[in-house]
Amino acid sequence: MEQQEEGRRDFMGMALGAWAVVGGVGALYAAKRSWDPLPSVKAAGFTTVEMNDKKENELVVEKWRGKPIFILKKSADMEAHDRDVVMNGSRFHVSIGLCTHLGCIPAYQSDNKEFFCACHGGVFDVSGVNSPGLPPPSPLEIPPFRIDGTKLVLGESGPEYKKMLDAGLTV
Repeated sequence: MEQQEEGRRDFMGMALGAWAVVGGVGALYAAKRSWDPLPSVKAAGFTTVEMNDKKENELVVEKWRGKPIFILKKSADMEAHDRDVVMNGSRFHVSIGLCTHLGCIPAYQSDNKEFFCACHGGVFDVSGVNSPGLPPPSPLEIPPFRIDGTKLVLGESGPEYKKMLDAGLTV
């Protein structure tokens, strides 16, 4: 009878242990799932923009990770700059559309061909370079990008972006 009682207790102990292991694994799985970013957040990591349909001297504002992204196709009379993104013979200004002074959103003035931040009078040229002596301390930031044919993939560092980064043209 004693052996039968021990066998029953052993079985109950192993069953309890097994349930504890299953419960622990389930709790760890649930904790890991809660730490992972949501699919909507993962999808917001990359934004693909078709560049073929852009018109010269017309600012297009895209959204990437909740930030405005300025895309401006430069016309032939606009000065070429190392900060330009070159695709299929066309030059584009691509930047995060937040003033580097206080984070305001500058307005593009197509007549003057410049970005103007009304808060403190900051001015950026069509390449996103700040005018000296005015409040913005640095040029508009260039987001990480990769060129994929006629598309610009924002959020992924391609060789063109790495070249700009190495040259100190962006942070």
